[in-house]
Amino acid sequence: MSQSRQIHSENSILILIDLQGRLMPAIDQGEAVLKHCIRTAQIAQLLEIPIISTEQSPSSLGSNLDSIQSFCSKTIQKEYLNACADGLIAAIPDTRQQCILMGCETHVCLMQTALKLIDEGFDVSVVVDGVGSRRALDKQIALNRLSTAGARLITVEMLGFEWLKTAQNPVFKEVLALLK
Repeated sequence: MSQSRQIHSENSILILIDLQGRLMPAIDQGEAVLKHCIRTAQIAQLLEIPIISTEQSPSSLGSNLDSIQSFCSKTIQKEYLNACADGLIAAIPDTRQQCILMGCETHVCLMQTALKLIDEGFDVSVVVDGVGSRRALDKQIALNRLSTAGARLITVEMLGFEWLKTAQNPVFKEVLALLK
């Protein structure tokens, strides 16, 4: 499938990577990352965009935070760093080819998952203000690599308005309140 230059809500799925209780305190700017993930999940929910999450080795790192779990229709527990190896692709509805990724760690699980999704022909966007790593340098180098590999780098605000398309969207005011 060729990559569209635009993101469409009816083709999107939000994938939240490893926002786990034991991991988040170690993430640089972790509270801000979590805030952006929650805000984006709220927008996705208003626009009826499916949300899937992953958990890396939950027996060691614990479950995703409750504030994340409440938005997700499915959570994939994984041992591989690349979530596709543990069933992520099978969980993505056939009608959803635009994968929007957020979460942790940018340079490990998120990057490996994004690269595999790109290899499999998905249109991948990474929300840069909603991803994190323990070290800022690791995050930046991973974002550079993802961009070079064909992932679209976006922000929460860019995504929200692109999903809306028009001020006539029935949930425009609710989404606008979340974005501002």
